[in-house]
Amino acid sequence: MLKALNVQNYALIRQLEIEFGPGFSIITGETGAGKSILLGALSLLLGNRADTSVLKVKEKKCIVEGSFDISPYGYQHFFAFNEIDYEDTLIIRREISPGGKSRAFINDTPVNLNLLRELGTRLVDIHSQHENLHMGEHRFQLMVLDTVAGNRALLSDFQDQFQRYSEMGTGLTGLQDKARKSRSDLDYYTFQYQQLEEARLMEDEQEGLEQELLTLDHAEEIKRNLHQVFYLLSDKEDAVSNSLNEAVQAFESILPFFPASGELAERIRSTMIELKDIAEDAENSGSSIEVDPGRQQIVRERLDLLFNLMQKHGVSDVTGLIQLQADLDARIQDIASYDEQIEKLEKELAETRDQLEKLAAQITASRKKILPETVREVNSMLMVLGIPNALFRIQHRELEDFRETGKDEVEFLFSANKQVPPQEISKVASGGELSRLMLSIKSLLSDSLELPTIIFDEVDSGVSGEIAEKVGAIMKKMSKGKQVINITHLPQVAGKGDYHYLVHKYDEDGATITDIKLLDNEDRVLEIARMLSGEELTEAAISNARELLN
Repeated sequence: MLKALNVQNYALIRQLEIEFGPGFSIITGETGAGKSILLGALSLLLGNRADTSVLKVKEKKCIVEGSFDISPYGYQHFFAFNEIDYEDTLIIRREISPGGKSRAFINDTPVNLNLLRELGTRLVDIHSQHENLHMGEHRFQLMVLDTVAGNRALLSDFQDQFQRYSEMGTGLTGLQDKARKSRSDLDYYTFQYQQLEEARLMEDEQEGLEQELLTLDHAEEIKRNLHQVFYLLSDKEDAVSNSLNEAVQAFESILPFFPASGELAERIRSTMIELKDIAEDAENSGSSIEVDPGRQQIVRERLDLLFNLMQKHGVSDVTGLIQLQADLDARIQDIASYDEQIEKLEKELAETRDQLEKLAAQITASRKKILPETVREVNSMLMVLGIPNALFRIQHRELEDFRETGKDEVEFLFSANKQVPPQEISKVASGGELSRLMLSIKSLLSDSLELPTIIFDEVDSGVSGEIAEKVGAIMKKMSKGKQVINITHLPQVAGKGDYHYLVHKYDEDGATITDIKLLDNEDRVLEIARMLSGEELTEAAISNARELLN
């Protein structure tokens, strides 16, 4: 439940701190005193958006802080899942800076608004006259049935499966479209792949072919020069080898009286061996080189094929062509496997649909089961609230396909008068009738709602007298199981409260300030008397106020 609220620099509020108790609390005050402002500040803690327009003093930040007792509600898993420290007393703080930046904290841990909003739905249900408009929405009407039926866990399972089913359906459609498009490309991919496969591509082939062609193009010149080298080194009369032999003989002739000539002669012999090898290699290479126009043509055509393929596919070398061939093969294999993938996904989709059908059937049965009881309870409550001829009905229809909420659609129908058949609520219910109908539904839901606090914002407007007394009694009964806070103008309702708070405003230093205070017994008497008679308090009003409180 809401234990305390601290508000600084929000709208007409300069500084406000108030504690709340369990049971039934009443908030009253003159029109324009700031009751809605107080509710707006609380809404910030529940994840509502805000901007700098809420700042009373534009140069200072706005701070709203609330403490909640959540010990009976088992929210530990929620906090653990979102990595927030759990405490039985929950502290939520919201700050709005003069620059418009908003920050939110749960137990001093910074959080985003989505998480704050999710937590807020577990803490407080704020019901205003504006919310009466939601009563005509099919989603709200289903929520009422599901809350009464206790379908929360069942719906959660269904929605998990429904999301999976939707994602699988989207995936299947995408795969089918991809397969359809790819099949039209299959012939093209196959042609390109076969062309590359027929080329029998090899790594580093291009470099070898280019070198071979260069040799073939200059075969005669190479052959001639190699023979020339052999001739110069060893075949010519005055060849280098002959001259070196003469040099060796000259060194040896002086060896007896010049020993160093032996080493020099040996070095020449080593050189002669190397030159002999060079001459023989040149002769052999020259003999192996052939002028082969046929081979020259084959190599040139092979290179032309490679260059044409590279140009066609926009790659710079044979490695790029080999990679492209591998990519094309993978695409062809993918296309070939589409049918298998589609068949597998269709099977999984059918299995998931079967599971959804079973869950939806359980949800439908649960909803249909509590329809008579819900209708009976609401009609009974409407009679208590002064609509004796009220006729409330729930029309149920099973849908052909799934929605996020199952395979059901319901519609609340209502008539307040005899011989007038029930119709869609928005077409036949007045504002006062809508308020009482919603109060009946909220009363029905109160035992099922896993919420610590329900706040009513002037939902009892449009009623008076004996009906107001009954409205107060219903809210009082609701407060036995949870904290109920009601903003009201009705003294009959105010007299039912366990606690009574007065919102008032005053002028100070040229500014209008809103504040709230908890009334003691005597102040409550005077406030309820004012609500009965206006500003001029009479003894009769005070007497009536005491009677209402008693």
